[in-house]
Amino acid sequence: MLRVLSKLPLQGVYRTCRTQALSTVSSVDDIIITDRCVSQLKKVALQNECLRVAVEGGGCSGFEYKMSLDSEINADDKIFEKDGTIVIVDKTSFEFVKGATIDYSEELIRSAFRIIKNPIAEKGCSCGTSFAVKMD
Repeated sequence: MLRVLSKLPLQGVYRTCRTQALSTVSSVDDIIITDRCVSQLKKVALQNECLRVAVEGGGCSGFEYKMSLDSEINADDKIFEKDGTIVIVDKTSFEFVKGATIDYSEELIRSAFRIIKNPIAEKGCSCGTSFAVKMD
């Protein structure tokens, strides 16, 4: 089950995330985390590290996904938990990834965490890191 936490103290956040009673977020605000993402995150993240997802201007389609392991959580970060792993998204980037799925893919060319099925993205490039926003 995917859950979001809010207003967590910055120190010891990982332990707090694992033990605190959490409330489920609504489907509008969900970030879907695949089992492959959870499995790989458990392999590569240190005890206090989370997967940070950010969106920046750039890439061949206008916006670019950035993923990194991070041990610091900012006050405006959205925090998602699945099976003991944590994914964090800053407030601004979250507007570009609402409803998206975070996966881990292993391919001949590269293996990486990536965003798939982003309902806000109109198109992306073949590398999977760049996208354009739908204009409604």
